[in-house]
Amino acid sequence: MRYRVAIVAFATLLIAALSPAQAQKTDAVADFYRGKTVRVIVGYGSGGSYDLYGRLAVEFLGRHIPGNPTVITVNMPGAGGFKAVDYLYKVAPQDGTHLGSVAQQLAMTLLVNDKMGIDPSRFSYLGRLVSMVDVAVALPKSGIKSFEDTRKREVTVGAGQATSTSAIYARALNVYAGSRFKIITGYSGTAEILLAAERGEVDVNGGESLPTIVVQNPEWLQGKAVLLFQSGLKRHAQLSKVPTMTELATSEEGKRVMGVLAGTAEIGRAILTTPGVPAERLAALRTAFQAMLKDPEFIAATQKRKVMIDGATGEHLDATTRNTMKLPKDLVAALGRVMQK
Repeated sequence: MRYRVAIVAFATLLIAALSPAQAQKTDAVADFYRGKTVRVIVGYGSGGSYDLYGRLAVEFLGRHIPGNPTVITVNMPGAGGFKAVDYLYKVAPQDGTHLGSVAQQLAMTLLVNDKMGIDPSRFSYLGRLVSMVDVAVALPKSGIKSFEDTRKREVTVGAGQATSTSAIYARALNVYAGSRFKIITGYSGTAEILLAAERGEVDVNGGESLPTIVVQNPEWLQGKAVLLFQSGLKRHAQLSKVPTMTELATSEEGKRVMGVLAGTAEIGRAILTTPGVPAERLAALRTAFQAMLKDPEFIAATQKRKVMIDGATGEHLDATTRNTMKLPKDLVAALGRVMQK
C-alpha cells in the first residue's frame, strides 16, 4: 500500500515539475505567433477545391493557434501546383508562418521525378480537411455520353500542367484503358478549365473534385452532366453509377497503377507546413488544426455551405507520404510512363 502511495506521490511531483516546462513552451509559441501573419499558400487559382478548403482553414485556424495570428490566403498557381511546393520548400521561412494547400499527388510525383530536388518527407502535415475523389465531367454540349465514347474518338481534356491530376489521369487511361484523350494544358485550375468547357475549348474537365461539385454544381449529380470516371479506390456512394479508373483498366499492371493514383485521395485537401519548423510550433499547429475541426462554428459553417469534411491527423498523412516513397521500383517505373510527358 505504501509502495502504491509512493508511486502516486512521485507521479504527482513529476507532473508538477513538467507542467511549468510545458507552459513555458506554450507561452513561447504564443509569443512567437502573436502579432504575426501566417500565410496559407494555395498551389492553384481561385475557385477550385484546393482554394475552397485552403480558405476554409484560413477562416478558422487562426483562432486556435496560440497567439492568434492573422491568417491569410496567397494563391500561387503554376507548374501544375508545384510552383507553390517549390516555394514552400526552398524560399518560404521555415518557422511555421507559411502553410500550404498543395497537390495531393505531391509524394507520388516527386517519387517518379526527383529533378526538383525536393524530399516530400521533409514537409509536415497539420491535418486533412477531406479525402478526395476527383471526377471527369463532360457537359452536354460536348456530345459525350459515356467513357466508351473516349475510346472511339479523340476527346480534349483540360489540365493545368503535365503534372496535374487531370493530365495524369488522362494519360493513364490512354495507356491502360484505351481512351483517346488529347490533353490541353496551361489552365490555372479547375475553375478555368470549367469555363473552357463551357466555351467549347475542351470537351472534358478531367479532375473536378466531388466536394466542389456538391457545393458549386450539385445538378451534375442529378444528370445535368456526364460523369465519365472517378478516381477513388471504390465507387463513392454519391457516384454509384460512375466507374472508377481501376475498373476501366484492361490489364493487371493498369489496375496497380490506377490503384496508386487513387490512393492520393487519402491525402486529399490537407494543410502542410515547410520543412524545419521547430517541434513545439509544429505540435501547436497540429493541435490547432484538430481543434478547428471540432470547433462548433467551423462545423456549423461547413454544414451551412454543404462543404464535405473528412478529417485526419498530420501524423497519419506523414505516414502515408513515407509509405508512398517505399513503392516497388517496377511500379514506380510504370507510374513514370503515365506521369511524365
